Amino acid sequence: MLPGQGWHRRVWRIALPVVFANLTQPLMGMVDSAIMGHLPDPALIGAVAVGALIFSLLYWGFGFLRMGTTGFAAQAFGAGRREELAACLARPLILALVLGGTLVALQGPLADLAFWMIEPSAAIEAPARTYYAVRIWSAPASLATYVVVGWLLAVQDTRWVLALSLLANLLNLGFSLFFVLALDWGIAGVAAGTLAAEYVVLLLVVPVLAWKLGRHARAPGWARVFEAGALLALFRVNADLFLRTLALLAAFFVFTSAGARQSDAVLAANALLLHLHSLTSYALDGFAHATETLAGAAWGAGDRRAFRGAVEASTLWAAILAILIAIAYAIAGPAILSLFTEHQAILDTALLYLPWTVVAPLLSVWSYMLDGVFIGTTRTGAMRNTMLLSLALFLGLLWVLLPTAGNHGLWIAFLAFMLARALLLGALLPGLLRRLRP
Repeated sequence: MLPGQGWHRRVWRIALPVVFANLTQPLMGMVDSAIMGHLPDPALIGAVAVGALIFSLLYWGFGFLRMGTTGFAAQAFGAGRREELAACLARPLILALVLGGTLVALQGPLADLAFWMIEPSAAIEAPARTYYAVRIWSAPASLATYVVVGWLLAVQDTRWVLALSLLANLLNLGFSLFFVLALDWGIAGVAAGTLAAEYVVLLLVVPVLAWKLGRHARAPGWARVFEAGALLALFRVNADLFLRTLALLAAFFVFTSAGARQSDAVLAANALLLHLHSLTSYALDGFAHATETLAGAAWGAGDRRAFRGAVEASTLWAAILAILIAIAYAIAGPAILSLFTEHQAILDTALLYLPWTVVAPLLSVWSYMLDGVFIGTTRTGAMRNTMLLSLALFLGLLWVLLPTAGNHGLWIAFLAFMLARALLLGALLPGLLRRLRP
């Protein structure tokens, strides 16, 4: 049975701004690279790429701040618990500022570890360390923004999520151009532009949060914010999500390493195909966020009918979008790949494995949507365990298939990893439904 018409509107109202906001995320790195590309030293482009990679990996590991905030706050929003809704912003915000300050304090050892792992050339490492040394001071603002976005998702106002994303990119462009072209700060100016943009956005969002809190929440006392049970739940959920994210990062790291061991052409081709996979995730994440928000609110209210309506409507549209993406990659995949490279050997290798990228959205969409369900209900222990089991399956299949099937075997193991996540979480979904009243 299809969900009611009202659920379709609610899903699109939440999902569409998130999809657009997600698609703006790569723009910061593109802007930084474009500005460096017009300076005399070509090594600066590589330095920005290395610096941006470090922060992408670093901040991705703290994505639990966004996910955990959405889960807890959506449940409080659905249950009409106004003081708890405000506390669900205050607790992770304090945690984000502490963690951000810790990253700043440990910037030296973190830099040494990151550059040891990446091993850039000496010509690239020196300016990349300059970029890192400036941008690391944005850590408190970056992590706090994760919390803000998670809370805004929970109260079902994704228009502000899109507005903040667009504003951050415009400010980054403006500040970076000013610092580099007007003040001649070089690569430090690009990093300072991103740093300034993130803090300005965080300051500008304060009146937005005050307005939203006035509408939906009520100021809690410090005793409520630091309630032992709530803090333990917050740390438990965040620890589960952190371990889950580490396992996901491990899967992508192993995938990249396995491609690199085959040949440079396979490594480059897989990287191009993963760009297409990233575009898929940016699009489908909008509906996963809608599931987190609407299913979490229904869970907080204890309403099974609303829970099913939210999950079914979000999943229906995500599945339709996944089919359209697969068709688009099947038809336009070669043309899209040709935009990334002019090297025919790399392009020919990528085209050989393109069919796996065509299939990928049809297999991965279910894990995205089920992640949304389990984040919204804060059943993160299940997410952690299923991710670890899926990673073990991936490594086992890779051990068997890579020597015999080469890169095709690598892609089969990777898609099996995505499908296993969905099957394992899907097996637990009926148990969630039984916990809600009919």
